[in-house]
Amino acid sequence: MDVLASRIILRPRDPIVTQAFYRDVLGLAISREFGPPETPGQVFYAGASQIEVSGRAAPADAPSSVAIWVQVRDVDAEAARLAAAGVTLERGPQLEPWGLKELWISDPDGTPLVLVEIPPEHPLRRDLRSLPLPDSPD
Repeated sequence: MDVLASRIILRPRDPIVTQAFYRDVLGLAISREFGPPETPGQVFYAGASQIEVSGRAAPADAPSSVAIWVQVRDVDAEAARLAAAGVTLERGPQLEPWGLKELWISDPDGTPLVLVEIPPEHPLRRDLRSLPLPDSPD
């Protein structure tokens, strides 16, 4: 499979409330809008990915099987900003055993969001291109 791009598609119970959460509370920029002007779908930039909020969930009480993982620069700053905006922090920022600092929240429909900070010393932050290959005599 040759993946060129990806997008998470959410079908919320109340699109207007969920769109406002991603746009106004999280502060994601809109990539595009589509559909009828009175109830447009919105696609938000989310780093190298996108999040689309359009349509409606069915049935309305179905639990979400989607979780969204979002890398941020400073989890503590985001926790303070989100708490000030009235967002419930389900689990405050903490360093996980795998070395990432995570904050857990949910959107208005209960979709879990994990905000992640990758510490400077974590392998995901290292540029391994300058290291010799395992079979290299260098």
